[in-house]
Amino acid sequence: MMTFEIKHQESYSRGELLLRSFFGLFYIILPHAFLLAFVGIASIVLSFLSFWVILFIGRYPQSWFEFQVKYMKWTIRLNTRIYNLSDGYPAFGLNATDENVTFDVTYPESISRGSVLMRGLFGWLYVMIPHGFVLALLSIAVSVVSFIAWWAVLFTGSFPRSMFDFILNFMRWSQRVSVYMAYMTDDYPPFSGLPDPVK
Repeated sequence: MMTFEIKHQESYSRGELLLRSFFGLFYIILPHAFLLAFVGIASIVLSFLSFWVILFIGRYPQSWFEFQVKYMKWTIRLNTRIYNLSDGYPAFGLNATDENVTFDVTYPESISRGSVLMRGLFGWLYVMIPHGFVLALLSIAVSVVSFIAWWAVLFTGSFPRSMFDFILNFMRWSQRVSVYMAYMTDDYPPFSGLPDPVK
């Protein structure tokens, strides 16, 4: 089960919006992207190694799993600011927290060897192509919605809730695909960005 929520603020800072828009590349994206590039390499290596470990023992090493979740949290913190869904500067580091962003993936006691093998060999066919096609189309809509929401925040100080939810659902859907393809769950990602039902 994956938990992914972003707090919708009652009001947004117009000053931060303008600062992120004109200078965010330099003081947010570049420093985070530089560090995340190295962490991302470690994530790819662990994902590759996890594939073989799961094939042999049927479990994802828990410390590696926790590393992957922390890496995903960091990227989500960054993307939340890129989409202007939250004010404030995204914290650096794997152990950093963010009061506006909630993300977690339940650690599975076991992972299906057959499912992992299928993903490793054919995931591009039955996961990446169908989900990637829909997400690519949605990303165009997200760009348009983000542009409109930018003006809404600039003039009203408020991020329209329907637009906020649309972008959040896109991010949640994309993240589910990433979690599945990283062998962190056996649950095939639904073609939806709605939250997981509470169990």
